[in-house]
Amino acid sequence: MTYKKRRRGRQAELFQPSQRTSVAIEPTHRLVMLAESLDWDEVLDVVEEIRAKKLKNNAGRPPQLRALVGAVLLKATRDMTLREAEDLIRHYAPARYLCGLTETDWSPDHNTLHDFEKLLGEEGVRRLNEYVVKKAVREKLADPSLVVGDTTAQEAAIPYPNEMRLMAAFMTSLVVASKHAGTKIKAFVRATRAKFDVAKTTLRDFRLFAKTGDQRRHGIAKMIGHVRQLQAKLAPVLAAASPVRLKRYGKVAFAKVIKLHDVMKDLLPQIQYWHRTGFVAPNKIINLGMSKLYSVVRGKIGKPLEFGLSWGVTRLKGGFVLAHVGDEKKIVDARYVVTSVEDCTRLFGRVPESYGYDRAGHSEANVKTLRALGVKNIGLAPRGQTQWEVDGAVKRRLIKERIRVEPSIGTLKCAKYGFNRPRARSEAMMGHCGQRAALGFNLNRLVTQLAERGGIRLATS
Repeated sequence: MTYKKRRRGRQAELFQPSQRTSVAIEPTHRLVMLAESLDWDEVLDVVEEIRAKKLKNNAGRPPQLRALVGAVLLKATRDMTLREAEDLIRHYAPARYLCGLTETDWSPDHNTLHDFEKLLGEEGVRRLNEYVVKKAVREKLADPSLVVGDTTAQEAAIPYPNEMRLMAAFMTSLVVASKHAGTKIKAFVRATRAKFDVAKTTLRDFRLFAKTGDQRRHGIAKMIGHVRQLQAKLAPVLAAASPVRLKRYGKVAFAKVIKLHDVMKDLLPQIQYWHRTGFVAPNKIINLGMSKLYSVVRGKIGKPLEFGLSWGVTRLKGGFVLAHVGDEKKIVDARYVVTSVEDCTRLFGRVPESYGYDRAGHSEANVKTLRALGVKNIGLAPRGQTQWEVDGAVKRRLIKERIRVEPSIGTLKCAKYGFNRPRARSEAMMGHCGQRAALGFNLNRLVTQLAERGGIRLATS
């Protein structure tokens, strides 16, 4: 006996289902508890202070700061794109509650969210993260008297920076940007089209047929010559061109051509130095779009270098973290030891009683500096035969806390928070994404611990 599929009737429904739903929000939902646990007046005061520094005046329509700050917190709790955040805020009830939009139909679009994130920058998100950590201290969930630190690298989402690839990217980017950068730059690319075609052929021969060391060096030398000639011809064109008549994307493209020219002025001598000596030049540029990135020597098996930015991570007893970004000379173990203690002193108004760090931060100068700052128990792991500054139970406790900073860094780098290889096209946005990962880590930890202390089981959806 065969089963016959029952056919549905073709008659339309008598009453159209309502598209306006009425859903009760679970009070134990993570986002709801987060919205209830924060003092929004203090949070908005922090944001207003950042806006006052960066805006020239308050002309125009007043912003929906409550909703925009809630959107930043929503994006911090788990990594998502601007489009995904826009969709969640528009259709997901707990997200709307976090943004304070349950009594209105309005919701921000992705362009508004992007502009607000750009306005906040790394400093704004860092200030929000500091507020969350201070709240954890007030709630007795974190203890700033015992602090440990470490450094790590934030990888950028860029290709491997070899010399031929950088020069090829310069050629390609210049051609693409010239289409909207004005008539003079467009005419320059058209007039030098033959040179671009020759460079394209040189790159193809290098990738397909340069097998020996001499062939590869010869191909790189030819490409260096092409780039040098284009740079010499492009300089007077940029000097004579003007972006006054350009609009919107034209101005962006013109600025990109200028940046490409300026970056290549510094990069080309570095490539020539490497081609001549075989050594990498100091402060080597590794990306045309983000020229301030650098290589971070990690010494890991299978991954000796990471290309991006150096970060310092300070962990308080209780698991909450503070993050700091800087140049490759500032965020190093030998210097971050003191920076971490000074930052905790600034935030909490008192010097940490105990401080731990691994042996990379140990030196007699650092021990003397920490003692002068007022740190009682200095737990810098010694090098060689040097004795510890602490012993007994204090030493064991500092070693135990020091080990726990590694899982915290690993959690920041997981896919949930988007610390590593963020969707950022500038160094400033990389800093923003790194601080946002630390903010999301602390927000989730704050809600979890508040729920555990109150005996509340968080809703799963």
